[in-house]
Amino acid sequence: MEAARLARCGDPHLAQRCAVVELWSPAHLAAVAATALAAALLVAGARRGGEAFVVPAARALALVLLAGFCGEQLAYALRGEWGVEVNLPFQLTDAVTLVAAAALWRRKQLLVELTYFWALSATLQAVLTPDLGQDFPDVLYFTYFAAHSGAVAAACLLVFGAGQAPRRGAVGGVYAITAAFAAGAAIATVATGGNYMFLRRKPSRGSLLDAMGPWPVYIVVGAALALVLFAALAALAQAVTAQRSRPPDP
Repeated sequence: MEAARLARCGDPHLAQRCAVVELWSPAHLAAVAATALAAALLVAGARRGGEAFVVPAARALALVLLAGFCGEQLAYALRGEWGVEVNLPFQLTDAVTLVAAAALWRRKQLLVELTYFWALSATLQAVLTPDLGQDFPDVLYFTYFAAHSGAVAAACLLVFGAGQAPRRGAVGGVYAITAAFAAGAAIATVATGGNYMFLRRKPSRGSLLDAMGPWPVYIVVGAALALVLFAALAALAQAVTAQRSRPPDP
């Protein structure tokens, strides 16, 4: 199992021996464009159709997210490449996928807030700078972007489309939950020898972390940047909500 996992470019210290999604390649650009288009269409549909559109669209998207997550796990298992050091749901983007599916189905405010802040920070970066060892048309290309792009679209649908803006004080609450999740990811990283939330080392194919210094400096810088991003996203949501609630000019 381990040899098979390493052969699929799962270890960033190994020479790359399989096709990967190159940054801004046609396959990557197609995924980014599909993400933006899906988010825009969902927001537009929610604003025009209201709950009659939001409820079925949200539940359909929830199923897409779950299919992406479960399909990825199944694909790794069938290939004999599933391992506790890689495939446990301790990457924040995996947590976002599951939380977003629950938020879409149940519409609970805390779940929506977690989806919004996590998806438009961590998951959006995963879409823009994918750390994926399988290129189009491998099934894992589709499961990766179904789960990640779907979470970004979910955040946009729920907040910008359905109008479920984060509550006052949501930034602090979500940041505390994020810190607790990171502590769990650190324990999982030590216990399995993995690299959950990139706490052991940076991703091999480049990301925003490359601009944040060496280990462990990038962890501290990333934590500070997350708080700034959460505050900016809260301000954005409030501005969009205020604009939508403003009466039209006579």
